[in-house]
Amino acid sequence: MELTRHDELEPFTTKDGSTIRELMRTGRQTLAEATLNPGQATDRHYHGEAEELYAIGRGGGLLEVDGEVRDVRAGDTILIPPGAWHTLTAGPAGVRLLCCCVPPYSHDDTFFA
Repeated sequence: MELTRHDELEPFTTKDGSTIRELMRTGRQTLAEATLNPGQATDRHYHGEAEELYAIGRGGGLLEVDGEVRDVRAGDTILIPPGAWHTLTAGPAGVRLLCCCVPPYSHDDTFFA
């Protein structure tokens, strides 16, 4: 069994500008907790290989995926397919979410306009 403890993980900034703690990484996937402060946004980007699931745990904001903009909040789960341009802008309370990437997150798989 592999086990990680949240309070022992060092956060880092991804290529899109969000701060994450990678909760678990296997050869096939990653699970991370991402946070954005109120009004903070990720840079609009896409992943060539990775499919992402966002599960909003606290707060919310505006999520744009390939031109479709939705208000997202705690309790929402969103699929972001490979190749889909996306950006998340935190609302007034900020946003905290779990992000699962398959295959695992990689800076090399993050692309900008």
